[in-house]
Amino acid sequence: MKIDVKCKLLVHPGAEGSGTYHSITVPDTGWKHLNFGAREMRRGDKWNYDTGQDELCIVLMSGKFSILSKWGEWRTANGRENVFRGLPHAAYLPPNTKFTLVAESDSIDIAYGYTKGENRFKGFFVTPEAVQNYGIELRGGDNASRQINSILPPGSACHKLVCVEVYTPSGNWSSFPAHKHDNRKVNEKGKLVEAELEEIYFYKFDKPQGFALQKVYTDDRSLNEIAEPHTDDVVLVPRGYHPVSAGHGYNTYYLNFLAGSDQSLANSDDPDHKWIYGTWKKIDERLPLVTLEMNK
Repeated sequence: MKIDVKCKLLVHPGAEGSGTYHSITVPDTGWKHLNFGAREMRRGDKWNYDTGQDELCIVLMSGKFSILSKWGEWRTANGRENVFRGLPHAAYLPPNTKFTLVAESDSIDIAYGYTKGENRFKGFFVTPEAVQNYGIELRGGDNASRQINSILPPGSACHKLVCVEVYTPSGNWSSFPAHKHDNRKVNEKGKLVEAELEEIYFYKFDKPQGFALQKVYTDDRSLNEIAEPHTDDVVLVPRGYHPVSAGHGYNTYYLNFLAGSDQSLANSDDPDHKWIYGTWKKIDERLPLVTLEMNK
């Protein structure tokens, strides 16, 4: 873990060995639930792993791979050249699963989130077609428009992990109006209105010099940080509101993993900015930035 000296929530990629350039674990962060990793592999490289007590979701950033486990053998027949060239493949693997992942293209880039899980779910493969069927969501409006692709949305057949990827066009705001999910609440009818979740933002940009700005803050400003993520950086969101602004000229991608009290995205808006919902006129016409037709 390579923490930025200017922002304690910004983690730069490092060299962890075996092609791994991120390894962020609960002991590193002091969190209760969420762990994250990312690695690059060359054709023929193998990753042999046992999930142990954890449930794990692997998301393909680029290239093609195969995975063999007791749940079957899965192949990414129509992978993507990079995150701006199509919808993702992903693999969900529950606790007590041994698997072998093999790089099937000249290079692959994968990211994965994991947390303690219950051994009552089955492994499954998420294809670009499945992501399309979940529904590509265009959320927000005007210059707060963005695209959300669901990978492990709420209601998935898993224990606690949630995973989505988000595309924010150049100059737009995302995760805005700002929201938080750090205090589990239910309403008078017993419905969950806010979950207690830890979250990771893993960034990519469509140009090598691309960047975004992300603010993470609480109502009382006991946490009040501004991060400047570049490609392959991670921003940690332990609590508080966490809006993003994409640098002008740079389409922004981030992969979100969340884990905590519930397999949910229930959240609360920053009351100071909730009024903005009523002002939008239309969705940004540049969206969607990626489609299923881009997959090869």
